Amino acid sequence: MKAANHTTGLFLLCPMILAAAGCWSQSGPKVVVYTALDQEFSEPIFRDFEQETGIKVEAKYDVESTKTVSLVNAIIQEKNRPRCDLFWNNEILHTLRLEKLDLLDTYDAPAAENYAQTYRSASGTWYGFAARIRVLIVNTNLVAEDERPASIHDLTDPKWKGKVGLAKPLFGTTATHGAVLFAAWGDEEAQDFFRRLKENAQVLSGNKQVALAVGRGELAFGLTDTDDAIIERDKGLPVEIVYPDQGEDGLGALFIPNTLGLIKGSANGESARRLVDYLLSGEVEAKLAQGDSAQFPLNSQVSIRSRAQGDKPVKHMEADFPAAADKWETAAKSLRDEFATD
Repeated sequence: MKAANHTTGLFLLCPMILAAAGCWSQSGPKVVVYTALDQEFSEPIFRDFEQETGIKVEAKYDVESTKTVSLVNAIIQEKNRPRCDLFWNNEILHTLRLEKLDLLDTYDAPAAENYAQTYRSASGTWYGFAARIRVLIVNTNLVAEDERPASIHDLTDPKWKGKVGLAKPLFGTTATHGAVLFAAWGDEEAQDFFRRLKENAQVLSGNKQVALAVGRGELAFGLTDTDDAIIERDKGLPVEIVYPDQGEDGLGALFIPNTLGLIKGSANGESARRLVDYLLSGEVEAKLAQGDSAQFPLNSQVSIRSRAQGDKPVKHMEADFPAAADKWETAAKSLRDEFATD
């Protein structure tokens, strides 16, 4: 009897000893996500997904100014032994860069039919959702209502020289915007626009810095993203969000979607596909629309508007993202030559 008790005790202790030694584990399904969307916005979505599915999300973030480029470069460097299962990019052109390098896997997502073809790959290698918009943020104490800018071209108006701002267009959505304009206008017109813009504007390190400077009254207005602009409005500061080029003949405001790309050859493909389905759901787009980042739903089944949107619909710029991706190197070189020394 005594010997039996001793054996039972050892049996009960064994799992605890092995666990303490790191030899006992109960690993469940997981998905490794490299995400360029700010952690404060994406992490709550991941936690909800974990609770709903039991799949653990291991997220890799990076620094603010160059995070997309850094994460893309990591995926390229790891292509022979991928660590990332899913890339959640907060823009689109670098996702298309990965597609051109044949690093994205295909997936026929059930929710694809709810998204316009502009915002998804025809071959299923990437999906766009929850867009930010390139907007003008205006300090209403410094700019009279009848002088409010209505177009991105107002950034080059000499009467505002030194009083307008933009982020250095070498990274992030400002670089994406630049490539889209190169594709839409052609090299010569786009180069001329950015040359005049540099002469007229203060060039800051990022979109957030532009929004902050306008909110503080250091700039009259500037070019930024809706998620940065809405923060200043939420603070109760004297700012207005202007959607540019909305007239009948206007270019329209540029919508830049978040994008999802499955990494080819990754270890947790099935879990990654489940996360793609979750992120493309109307529920998630509604959360992002009403949350702090005020994203704009692209899912046709979502009726909830972004907190950043007014009463009127916003005219989209008819952006050709694949053409912009093809223009990336040309645009990037031109913008580096013009802005790299600032």
